[in-house]
Amino acid sequence: MGQRPNELTPDAGPWHCWGYELRQFREARGLAQQVLARKALIDRSHIGRFERAERPVPRSAAVRLDKALDAAGALVRGWDRAEFEAQRNGSAPVSRAEAPVHGAKARGHGAIHPEPLALSPFEQAGLGEGDTDLVVVPARINGRIHFVPVPRRVVLASGLAGLASTALPIRAAAADELADMGSPLEHFSQLRRVMIQTDNLIGPRHLLPALQQHLVSLASRRRAARGTDTIKLLALETRYEELAGWFAQDIGDDRAAHGYTAKALDASHITGDTALTSYILGRKAQLAVDTGYAADALGLAAAARRTAPAGSRLEVIAVVHEAHAHAALGERGEAHRAYDTALTLLGRADNDSVWGSWLDTAYIDTARARSLAALGDYEQAAVGFDNAIAGLPAAYRRDRGVYLARAARAHAGTGNVTLAARIGVQAVGIAAETGSARIFSQLDRLDAALAPAADEDDVAAFRAALDRIVLQPA
Repeated sequence: MGQRPNELTPDAGPWHCWGYELRQFREARGLAQQVLARKALIDRSHIGRFERAERPVPRSAAVRLDKALDAAGALVRGWDRAEFEAQRNGSAPVSRAEAPVHGAKARGHGAIHPEPLALSPFEQAGLGEGDTDLVVVPARINGRIHFVPVPRRVVLASGLAGLASTALPIRAAAADELADMGSPLEHFSQLRRVMIQTDNLIGPRHLLPALQQHLVSLASRRRAARGTDTIKLLALETRYEELAGWFAQDIGDDRAAHGYTAKALDASHITGDTALTSYILGRKAQLAVDTGYAADALGLAAAARRTAPAGSRLEVIAVVHEAHAHAALGERGEAHRAYDTALTLLGRADNDSVWGSWLDTAYIDTARARSLAALGDYEQAAVGFDNAIAGLPAAYRRDRGVYLARAARAHAGTGNVTLAARIGVQAVGIAAETGSARIFSQLDRLDAALAPAADEDDVAAFRAALDRIVLQPA
């Protein structure tokens, strides 16, 4: 007769509750601890202690167990809830207590942020896929702003209800609605254009759930299509995946952003459209440098340039991404040479291409200003951002917030903290409207740069405004 399993106490605390859920999934699958241990590559004794909440649970183990049990992300989301509740209740968090488990912990694009956080950001597989419990929001932790997965009810209770919008469910389109759509290619192309325009006004937090639902509908139509329509719909689906990656990054979910962009790259190869592949490679380079992997970005940008048609705007885009990667690595000369090359290539690029219609000298100058800031050349960077803001159309609301925040950081770098704080307050207003992680990340850097002058009135006003729009864990 087998040993009677220990009774669990799910009401004793968040990790007891998680351990109870783990056992429920294991028993529902009819797996003994030893069998699950082999499937998940985790020591059997660890699994028993996880279930009884006797051992810290590394998130990497939760991910591995979720996959082994086909839990569809439930155990990972439960882990995030337990981690957050433990932090709120004042008990020791376990995200840093990475107890050894069998198998290496992979680190790549979208891996856990290297700073010691109390909560683990950027680790969700994605948002809006039936998950109405968690939403990624900006929170002040240990004095810095990070995007973390938080139960939606906590966000709503905090008064920051606008940040919970990505958790709202989207109704699936009925089969007869899809049948009456007319030309699906034109329909979904128009939807994508509308979402791009709307994104810059209100940010992606309200748009990502709708885009994800459109992706489901588009994929359904593509699978039912035949012949050349299949490839055309797949190419459009690829652009949807890339846009979903952009939206995910802008709400602070870098892991989902990498996932969507990787899917887009895979699909682009199937289409056989080298221009599309080059564009996605460039996007992957941009995402890599934005998430701290500048060396990887160099390789991706080089691949994008090799793949781009000669003399195309895609080639220019690739070189711009390469230039900023050099700047992020501190390679000043290489960065400036790459920007000069980009300007030369732009002068003779094909103007009729659908790719990079937005690309002009002003865009490259603004990108160079960002690189100048990364290199510590704050005076030149401030001039570049001030010029970019002056020439930006009013409809580019989110981009204006990004430029304002970067300009403020540059002015802080020159020592003009009063001007930096005043510009920062303007950026805070747009961050509140759009929820853009691109703005928040710059405001976090600005906040740190202005900390030594915290007693000055303008600086105090900026920091108070920023604190009003981020979650403050108890």
